[in-house]
Amino acid sequence: MIKFSTYIIFFFLTIPFAIAQESLSELLHMHNSNSVLYMSVQELAMPKTDAVIIDSREVEEYNVSHIKNALPVGYDSFDLKTVTENIKDKNQLIVVYCSLGIRSERIAEQIQKSGYTNVYNLYGGIFEWKNADFPLYNLEGETNKIHGFSKEWSKWLKKGECVYE
Repeated sequence: MIKFSTYIIFFFLTIPFAIAQESLSELLHMHNSNSVLYMSVQELAMPKTDAVIIDSREVEEYNVSHIKNALPVGYDSFDLKTVTENIKDKNQLIVVYCSLGIRSERIAEQIQKSGYTNVYNLYGGIFEWKNADFPLYNLEGETNKIHGFSKEWSKWLKKGECVYE
């Protein structure tokens, strides 16, 4: 009986590790509903992609670095009016990103619900963009810094200089 209870205790102590996300795909599957199609960073980086890029992170994160020409809309303070005033064509290709692709799905859902028909969530967000060696910018120009959002999420950032400014 002692051995059995030891196995039970061991089992319950190891559950958190067993269900920990081993891949970005698992993390996104756990947090997202897949209500918005994903676009890969490679697809977005293609020269002929004429997407409007929307940054759904907070202003502090955007100021550290962002994808070139991204429209900052925030998350906590998101106002759909920012999108509707800047993007008149409801068929325009729109790609929304955040750090990993979780907050951006929620913002992209709101954009879709307002009638935009060509909205995507950037798979892996700005972290995956940087991991693929695509450039980031701040107000001074190109930068290697990227806001880590949190210690928990920053483990998915493999390249660049992670900061928490």
